[in-house]
Parts: sequence; C-alpha cells; structure tokens
Amino acid sequence: MKSAFFVEYYGKQVEEAALIKTAKAIWTKSGKKVSDLKSLDLYVKPEENAVYYVFNNDESGSFAID
Repeated sequence: MKSAFFVEYYGKQVEEAALIKTAKAIWTKSGKKVSDLKSLDLYVKPEENAVYYVFNNDESGSFAID
C-alpha cells in the first residue's frame, strides 16, 4: 500500500517526508549517524508554525515549518 501524509494549515501544505528529512538533518548535523536514530516522534503545531521532535525517546527540540 502506498500512502501519503500532509498537514495543511493557513494556506500551506507540508508533507510528512519533508518533516522527517528536516529532523534527520538536525540529528546528523550534531555529528550523529542516521543508523543511530532508532525512533523519531514528531508533533506538528500549526498554530505555532513549529514541529517538535523527540529522538530515541531522549533528546528533544523543535524547528520551524517553512
């Protein structure tokens, strides 16, 4: 089964894959390997124009939705 997931808000559309790509880039910019990323939780808050993430149930942060 092929599927796609989009968040639409305030005239914007963001695809799930783009959010995951951004989160993985944050992970690797800190010098870590993608293979060390065992879990990724994303929480999209359109009203704040932000995505909050949790890496491996331990490290958290956020980034702006473009």
